[in-house]
Amino acid sequence: MLKMIHVAVALVVAGPVAMSARTPAPAKGSIASVAWMEGTWVNATGSTIVEEHWTPPAGGAMLAVSRTIANGALAEFEFLRIVERGGGLVYIAQPNGRPPTEFTMTKVDARSVTFENPQHDFPTTIRYEKRTDGTLVASIAGAGGARPMSWVFTQKSSASR
Repeated sequence: MLKMIHVAVALVVAGPVAMSARTPAPAKGSIASVAWMEGTWVNATGSTIVEEHWTPPAGGAMLAVSRTIANGALAEFEFLRIVERGGGLVYIAQPNGRPPTEFTMTKVDARSVTFENPQHDFPTTIRYEKRTDGTLVASIAGAGGARPMSWVFTQKSSASR
């Protein structure tokens, strides 16, 4: 009986620590923190073109559409949102029109932002970084950094729109 009590106490004490290791703390920030994502971004690799178009920040949100064209045909599309919530930001993805999945901002600085959802199957992490050369890198990964993927985008100038 005493052994069972020790196990129960250990679980109660370790539970919050284990939970915090799985769920990173939300970072604070406003939609202005990611204004550098605004614009039309293009990644062209062989016969595949990926585009993301992010609206300017307004009303506590940025909206985006993404499409992938492979061999001249639409292969994928996605509706994206970044919204202010609870003093931080939430990234909401709807690939191919599926129901929304939310990712909480866990890190932000002047040139990068990371969103995480440890309960999602894949990806669990979404990261954007604006490099000093003006490119935008979008990266995703699964739990523990598994199956990392990234796309390097160049900004499409307003003159060519």
